[in-house]
Amino acid sequence: MMSLLRFPAHVFEEFERLQRDLEQALAGWPLSLREASGVPLFPAVNVGRTNDAIFVYAFVPGVDPNALDITLEQGVLTIAGERGPWQPKEKETIYAQERFSGKFKRTLTLPEDVDPDQVDAKYRDGVLTIRIGRKAHLMPRRIAVQ
Repeated sequence: MMSLLRFPAHVFEEFERLQRDLEQALAGWPLSLREASGVPLFPAVNVGRTNDAIFVYAFVPGVDPNALDITLEQGVLTIAGERGPWQPKEKETIYAQERFSGKFKRTLTLPEDVDPDQVDAKYRDGVLTIRIGRKAHLMPRRIAVQ
């Protein structure tokens, strides 16, 4: 009988193989329903972490930082705002326009250990940097053997 507490090593190798196969099979396909719908993913974000904080970098060029609405509720971070239309130079004819304008709302689910009392946001050169502290009592703790 196989123990539920211990898996044979080859099981995890099979999971890794399956993940590689799926990534290859789905290459080029949309990664989310929103992306598949053709709605632009704006703002683009990068998310990282350190031992004591989660960092969210939202790329919002052309957006007034005072017009951004940032909320964190029950581990869900929402960045909302509006970017006005780009105005061409006088007498300039536009042949193509790819810049998104209008209202936007981007929602991210964060790890369970974020602390809503430790949040700060800074805007510089079109990049919104949000730092969210992690709850110390939920972080992994090294236990010394006596």
